[in-house]
Amino acid sequence: MADPSGLMHRYTDVCEELGQEPSKFITKVIDIEREEQIMEPTEYMDLVLPGNNYLITDTRLTDDDMLPLYKTLENSTYVQSLDLRYNEIGDAGAIHLAKLLEVTVMLRSLNVMCNEIGLEGARAIAGALQTNESLVSLKMNGNKIGNKGGMAFAGILQVNNTLEELDLGDTDQGTESVIALATVLNQNKSMRAFNCNRPLLFSHQEETTVHMARMLKVNKTLRELHLQKYDMRDFGAERLVETLIENISLTYLDLSCNRITRDGAKHIATLLRHNTPLKILDLGFNRIEDDGATYLAGALAEFNNTLTHLVITSNQIRGPGLCAIAKAMKTNISMTNVYIWGNDLETPACVAFNELIETCRLELHDTDVKPYVVDGVVYLSELSHGIRRHYYWTPFYGPDAEEMRAIKHS
Repeated sequence: MADPSGLMHRYTDVCEELGQEPSKFITKVIDIEREEQIMEPTEYMDLVLPGNNYLITDTRLTDDDMLPLYKTLENSTYVQSLDLRYNEIGDAGAIHLAKLLEVTVMLRSLNVMCNEIGLEGARAIAGALQTNESLVSLKMNGNKIGNKGGMAFAGILQVNNTLEELDLGDTDQGTESVIALATVLNQNKSMRAFNCNRPLLFSHQEETTVHMARMLKVNKTLRELHLQKYDMRDFGAERLVETLIENISLTYLDLSCNRITRDGAKHIATLLRHNTPLKILDLGFNRIEDDGATYLAGALAEFNNTLTHLVITSNQIRGPGLCAIAKAMKTNISMTNVYIWGNDLETPACVAFNELIETCRLELHDTDVKPYVVDGVVYLSELSHGIRRHYYWTPFYGPDAEEMRAIKHS
């Protein structure tokens, strides 16, 4: 089973043994892979089965499809990545996937984001990670596993030393589970990327942010942290900065969609002045305004030479703040990417960024705006690159994985 043809034969044989009809979706994906590998054979295969790919299928995989898939892959040394996002897999299917994790020796990436997995499925997958020694990346994003499901993963991170990327964003984590996850990351030596977006927090005391900050003070392995929609305010930003000044590993920090204002941005500017290893900073969809942008620009212009990507989209920034950022880029030679769409793009800001682009200081593929001229007046339009690979959660495998791992691990 070291090629797609062998995988196809094994899958159809398993379905025949179980008395099930093979999934047309699965067979079509394997068949496409077989055709592609006639010209360019590879040593391993990524089995990509996203239910939202309407060019290939109009149906989604369910729990019934997971048993034959588990039986097909349990002894496979060929499939190293399994992508099952946007399907209709529930707890029963997750239990079969957990059995696969218990026996596999080669599966390194599992993506089950945006399915219907609940608490029981989460507990089964977490339990399988107690013995699994191959899985490096796990995405549970969008499955409503809740506070108890998060506690199950917190418990397993105390013993698992293989998992490097864990995505628990949008899984309805509560205060208890977020604090537990932050606590176990104090001692975990393998985790490189952690996503805890949109927990369900009912307190404004920012206890969870304080625990994340304490973790960052002692953790020496985490490279990427996502705290999007975390209800973080200036107090939480200040607590993070106090500990990140001493952090020697974090290169990617996502604080987008929070409630950080110019005061929080002032604290973050203090972090940038200390020239920590931070390379990617996402502050999109906050409210730092002109003053906050000016604070960041001052730190970037005079002190920082490590940050390469800055996201300040939709922050109520007007001309003076954006001009300050543009001016900082003229003296800061390390920053290559800046994203500003969603702010008040006044004429001086349009002129300033047009100058950066015309002089090739800022490349179009490194920003989200493109200048154009009407009646002698410069304007900026939004420039879309699809998924902005430089500052969104990046899979462990894929065409840009090597580049992003170089950023994360440098």
